Amino acid sequence: MYRDLIEVPYNRDKAVEYAHKWAYGRNPRYLDFENLGGDCTNFASQVIYSGSGIMNYTPLYGWYYINSYDRSPSWTGVDYLHNFLVKRNEGVGPFAEEVDMKDARPGDVVQLSFSDGNTFNHSPVIVQINNPVSYNNILVAAHTDDQDYYPLTGYVWKKIRFIHILGVKKWQ
Repeated sequence: MYRDLIEVPYNRDKAVEYAHKWAYGRNPRYLDFENLGGDCTNFASQVIYSGSGIMNYTPLYGWYYINSYDRSPSWTGVDYLHNFLVKRNEGVGPFAEEVDMKDARPGDVVQLSFSDGNTFNHSPVIVQINNPVSYNNILVAAHTDDQDYYPLTGYVWKKIRFIHILGVKKWQ
């Protein structure tokens, strides 16, 4: 039987709801990576998974979490998550594009570079955008330094990128 890969909407409401629920806590289903380099991208991946419902189990280049020892680099690594969502995902799961701030939406990910502008270090999740759209009006949730409804301008970054989840691919 031949199956087609189809695109379905990303559930932003579920993603944001999950972000609020776990912003100041830890879902026991996932290891807390806070003392292993940071938990921000692990949290962002959990949020995205809540809104997509599909992991990609492709070895090395997929995006999945089975347990702390059996997970993809993209589940917990800032640049790996970006590469999976924006460049590499040609299979099932969420897919995205880098966008200008004005095109970001709640449930999307912001990635920040704190050091040299070439290495991204943090992956907060957008939970609210107020009008007019500006850095001052974007609120995020994040782990490592746990935050919810935190103003994006509370961070001092060298470079910023917005990752807009376009949808989710799944087998029909």
